[in-house]
Amino acid sequence: MANPWRGDVALEIDGQTHVMRLTLGALAELEASLEEPSLMALVERFETNKFTSQDVLDLLQAGLRGGKCDIEDDALYHGTIAGGPIAAARAAAELLARAFTVAGT
Repeated sequence: MANPWRGDVALEIDGQTHVMRLTLGALAELEASLEEPSLMALVERFETNKFTSQDVLDLLQAGLRGGKCDIEDDALYHGTIAGGPIAAARAAAELLARAFTVAGT
């Protein structure tokens, strides 16, 4: 079960729910893969709706790894996400928001 106070975000892929989380390690991995100078640049892209589908996939991938989900990258790229691309983008944005929000605020 996804715990928003811990930063969890649920995503259903091919009928199976996965609980994602952006841990420090997942954030570091994400930062290394970005074509931006910092994670805050990625946050800004989401805040201004200038993100790409690759941004969404990178975030979801990092969240799945941070949540210790046993899912292959290929399943994310070729699987059916409940709610489609819009739900995937919302989940990615929610991951970012929860990673940079202090619990209780």
